[in-house]
Amino acid sequence: MDREKVMEAVRQLLEALGEDVSREGLKDTPRRVADAYAELLSGENQSPEPHLSKTFTAVGGDMVLERDIAFSSTCEHHLMPFFGTVSIAYIPDGKVVGLSKLARTVEVYSKRLQLQEKMTCEIAEAIMRYLSPRGVMVVCEAEHTCMTCRGVKKYGSKTLTYCVRGNFPEDRKKEVFDILKCR
Repeated sequence: MDREKVMEAVRQLLEALGEDVSREGLKDTPRRVADAYAELLSGENQSPEPHLSKTFTAVGGDMVLERDIAFSSTCEHHLMPFFGTVSIAYIPDGKVVGLSKLARTVEVYSKRLQLQEKMTCEIAEAIMRYLSPRGVMVVCEAEHTCMTCRGVKKYGSKTLTYCVRGNFPEDRKKEVFDILKCR
């Protein structure tokens, strides 16, 4: 990220909005916005590989489900936040990953300019690629501030996306939805 360009763009935006960028409350705003975007988009050049490559042998076991992994992201259409939870269910094929690694994978993909639909599938595809389970299902439920704070202003509305990869049988999908209570 080019911090100087971001700060100049914020100054120009504030001026275009009719603001005095030299007033006390706005003097440090360009720097603060640059700092915020550096944090919000910190996953842009990261890979989930370091997190998902640390596996453990698992004998037996049926399905692993980690639910309600909280995240926040930035919508690439409006540069506004969306936030919610991701639940990941996978059917191991001899190996499992530490649970914190699933949450770290969510962080890698949520800390980018993003679309919920794309993020959901990116997480599933990364788990298939690096963990090689028999199948994976990722469910994401999020509130988008571009819908709640502007436009149609439908406060409390949520979007549910899910992505299935590999061999994840229909009855197991139903089981996951029953567990998550989000049909």
